[in-house]
Amino acid sequence: MPVLMLQGTFSHEPPGTLRNFELMATTHQIYVAERVQQVSLHEGRFYPSDGPVFSDEELREVLAIGADVVFTCLPTVNKGQLAAAVGAKEAGTGLEAVLGNYLVAAGRINQKLRAAGIRTVGVSHGTVNGCTTEHGVTMAGFDHEFSLGSLFEAECDAFMLGHIHKTQQWERAGRVVAYPGSIGRFHYGEEGDKGFLMWNVEVGSAQADLVVTPSRQTICVDFDGPPDMQRLTAIALDATDKFVRVRWQVDEEHKQSVDRDAIAALFSSAAELKVEARILPVVRSRAQGISLETSIDRKLERWCEHADVDPAPLLDRLQLLETGDAEAIAAGVLARLSDADALSSISEPAPVTAHVAPDSDVGDDALPMPDATVEIVESASASQLSWLNDDLFAA
Repeated sequence: MPVLMLQGTFSHEPPGTLRNFELMATTHQIYVAERVQQVSLHEGRFYPSDGPVFSDEELREVLAIGADVVFTCLPTVNKGQLAAAVGAKEAGTGLEAVLGNYLVAAGRINQKLRAAGIRTVGVSHGTVNGCTTEHGVTMAGFDHEFSLGSLFEAECDAFMLGHIHKTQQWERAGRVVAYPGSIGRFHYGEEGDKGFLMWNVEVGSAQADLVVTPSRQTICVDFDGPPDMQRLTAIALDATDKFVRVRWQVDEEHKQSVDRDAIAALFSSAAELKVEARILPVVRSRAQGISLETSIDRKLERWCEHADVDPAPLLDRLQLLETGDAEAIAAGVLARLSDADALSSISEPAPVTAHVAPDSDVGDDALPMPDATVEIVESASASQLSWLNDDLFAA
């Protein structure tokens, strides 16, 4: 059958990758849509528009010749090209508005096609604001490509979307917007059935039915603390040929209490077992209760209590920092340093040396009398001792 393929995520399929499929076409054509355009299908052949939508002349041809269906193709948007077109500031949050304007313009063309009895289908790849991911997370923000309102403004009987891996659909006046999801489970914890959509599209109405595929079954078990072996035993009874992931978190002191071998034995019949342990490091408080104090003075006093330090000098200096200005504090410090240098330059008392002079007149039992003489020793000058304060390693 004829096949239409759409450019998806660039990291999965770089631009140009899908062109190889066009070379595989034999009886039926394979068409790859790599740009924003409209494409009509007539008698098994695809006819694209030159611009984003059919021009007046192209539309007259389509209406005159007829078409089985007309596709409005909106591949993945290149954010770099968008930033170049609307500016870097608007690129982050202005994507939905830019695509909304295009879908409104395409809607005017699609209304004329539907009035002529031609079915219209939108095909795109992106995120609908408010949709749900395969893990049950609601996608809500300002950087998503579409809103439901803008998709229905495209006036397509069916709008077929890719990118989100959970099947879901919305209906308005018979027209349907839908994600088929993915045909398999690629991550642990994915919700719902997997498969593809079988569409039945008519002018003004559409229906999409999920065809479930035999995808792999995954089980994800999370514990806030150590794993509960009784619970794991009950889960293991129904885990044959399934992919199982067990995650837990435990304090560093108790990490040896978890028996990994026992868990592996429980799920020996599973197709795959993946265990992930998160070890919580021990955090010790260096000054317990310091965060409970409301003032800096009290925090400092609490720290001094734990560190066995006299708080009075520290509190005086803290008060000085809070009340004084930087120049006054610096001047006071320099003054104290000058006073200290002046005191150190005062000569120390001269040492006294004593010499005992012999005295023949002194009796044997008398104490010898010292002959004291004073020797003046000059103290070293400040310049001679300056090397003590100099930087010995200076260049």
